[in-house]
Amino acid sequence: MGPGVLLEPVAPLELSVNRWQPSSLRKQAIPEDTPEIIDRKVRGLLNKLTIERFDPISAQIIQWVNKLENDKDGRTPIQVIRLVFENAIHDETACEMYARLCRKMMEQISPKVQDKGIKNPEGKPIAGGQLFRKYLLNHCQEDFERGWVTKEATAAATKLKATEDEAAKAEAEKNNEEGAALYSEEYYAAQKAKRQGLGLIKFIGELFKLQMLTERIMHECIKKLLGNVENPEEGGIESLCKLLATVGKLLDTPKARAHMDVYFSRMKDMAKSNNVNARMQFMLQDLIELRERSWIPCNAVAAPRRLQRSMNEYVRFHLLLSEC
Repeated sequence: MGPGVLLEPVAPLELSVNRWQPSSLRKQAIPEDTPEIIDRKVRGLLNKLTIERFDPISAQIIQWVNKLENDKDGRTPIQVIRLVFENAIHDETACEMYARLCRKMMEQISPKVQDKGIKNPEGKPIAGGQLFRKYLLNHCQEDFERGWVTKEATAAATKLKATEDEAAKAEAEKNNEEGAALYSEEYYAAQKAKRQGLGLIKFIGELFKLQMLTERIMHECIKKLLGNVENPEEGGIESLCKLLATVGKLLDTPKARAHMDVYFSRMKDMAKSNNVNARMQFMLQDLIELRERSWIPCNAVAAPRRLQRSMNEYVRFHLLLSEC
């Protein structure tokens, strides 16, 4: 274009709805009461939750639950409970900490948090800690029953993998080759479901220890796990041993002694069954011996003996020195 050429006027640019914006501006544009923001914030806080920082982090999580106390559908407590469950079943070692978090949330949730769809016998909406405990019980029941659906897939995938390994091993021996057996995607998915199931059982036990769940619920879980004594599945035996190792001492009271005797009688029969592999037999036997020791772990029983032995050796050593 040469000098002196006039340009026609152009309309100013209009801001489009889906235009690009910096992340800082996008965060300001999204309201804090959306499920996406709550999910991201609570997930971040749960990732930071540790025993040392339990009080300040748990207080922030409770603030997010109480922030939407004017909503009457209870969606925020349900969302937070789901996130807590996801973290608990993936980290079995932290189940006790997450159970403490649930207990604290039940005690400190605002009484204004309600769900109009859940009412007490008087016809009034359940609110506050009572509502939170109701949600928690429903989630425990749903996850426990869902675990009994996935356990069939776990057993089938494990059996299929064992068959494939035997075939691959026979083929390798035939060809004088050594190779690592490949694991199928179904096998990895089944093993993941198995780990999550054991984490759920541990978490349920820790909730019971904090009086979040009742003894009746624990007995129903044990009866469910003991339903097939003649041909039990490996996942059911592991879950049973995990649950009783966590809550057995609290359940084994004079009031429930008869029930516990029946449970352990069935477990003794399972330990002698030819349909149970050696690993599960040892696991059952360890639990039976744990009850016979009044629920005192074997390392706790052996510790004083080792200490006494060390002290005796220490005294004999100094006596020998004195004689020299």
